[in-house]
Amino acid sequence: MPVRRVVIDHLTIGVSDLERSSEFYRRALEPLGFERSGAWRQGVREVTFGLREADDFALSLEYPVGAPVHVAFAADRRDQVDAFYAAALAAGGRDNGAPGPRPEYSLGYYGAFVLDPDGNNVEAVHHGET
Repeated sequence: MPVRRVVIDHLTIGVSDLERSSEFYRRALEPLGFERSGAWRQGVREVTFGLREADDFALSLEYPVGAPVHVAFAADRRDQVDAFYAAALAAGGRDNGAPGPRPEYSLGYYGAFVLDPDGNNVEAVHHGET
């Protein structure tokens, strides 16, 4: 599998209810090894998520809720995609595409899609054979 170069350093999306969205993402991203941490700056109404070494994704009340966005989180294995999907649905997400191969995107693409509490399309994706 080719090594991917990171092309986005971090991402913040506006949410309508920080506590509700924070709990949704905490549960949905746990199978991918993401953890919830504090705000990037003191006094800002936001919460961040990421791997221990990098909290690259944030939810914020400082940004308005706008047009839905699509966020795809990398998974190391297919079973993590499956676990993400189950956890996201259990956390109140709505189905937007069950786990499975997506050859229309690329060979070895395995993804699952859910809609978060604000209607954003959230995906977990694994690139590879297993």
